[in-house]
Amino acid sequence: MTGYRVPERVARNVRPARRLVRLISHTDPVAVTGIGLSVALSITLDVTGAASGVESLLAGLLGTTISLLVDSIARSERRFELRGLVAGTPWMTEALEPIVTGTREAIERYPQTPVAAEARARFDRIRIETEHLRTGRIIRSGTDYRDLVGGMRDCVDQVHAMANVAPRAGGEPSWWGSDIGRYYWTLNLEALARGVRITRIFGYHDYTDEFRELVDAQRRAGVRVGLLPYGTVDRSLDLNLAIWDGTSAWEARMSPHGEIIENIFSVNSDDLGRLLVAYRTCAQVATFPS
Repeated sequence: MTGYRVPERVARNVRPARRLVRLISHTDPVAVTGIGLSVALSITLDVTGAASGVESLLAGLLGTTISLLVDSIARSERRFELRGLVAGTPWMTEALEPIVTGTREAIERYPQTPVAAEARARFDRIRIETEHLRTGRIIRSGTDYRDLVGGMRDCVDQVHAMANVAPRAGGEPSWWGSDIGRYYWTLNLEALARGVRITRIFGYHDYTDEFRELVDAQRRAGVRVGLLPYGTVDRSLDLNLAIWDGTSAWEARMSPHGEIIENIFSVNSDDLGRLLVAYRTCAQVATFPS
């Protein structure tokens, strides 16, 4: 079955309309408003007889010229501002050009297709992730622990941490027995050997044999361990966090089932203050076995 073909007469009428729509979409609203007001003024002067036909025409042309001039100046300022922002970081010019070019070509070559929609969605994701970075945060998936590892590897003075043991499979501290948990504990031992002071508060449901072994092992290694039974503090303080040297922090965003779904690293002062307050609140009511 062949597709319906638009008659040439109709196509000729549609093309100018499309060009007009494209022109309007790329025109600043202020310029469009100014031109509209200028045309309206010219017609009003001519109809009311307040000015001659030539004077009315000149008034309209003058208003249109001023509107276009203002629009041109505004566009130039935006271009120079963007150019200045990009030029301030040398590598950004090379990085942005293929991203912008590729996105634009994808949208223009395949308009109104899933490819164009995905190009826009990915560009929006870059914008959203950049906003996170702008606020001093890095948000990664629940299986990406590079910032947790890096923070413990680079700390030089002290670590304040909270770890909640989820009541899964009898309540055993399963994360600490995983590959990443064992590696993280190795980094803890290296930090202790460097003279770093580590204080860790464990939130728990049941004091199982597995949990007791974990607590004893960390205490023997030199970690100051605090115990905080669930229900002792508000549920909003059931956090998994680490604060390194008071300058950077990690926080886990948890699912309702106690699984880590996002790893959040932050150097944002508000985040650091909030997490430190939460840690101190829990430390006041936790027990620290001697």
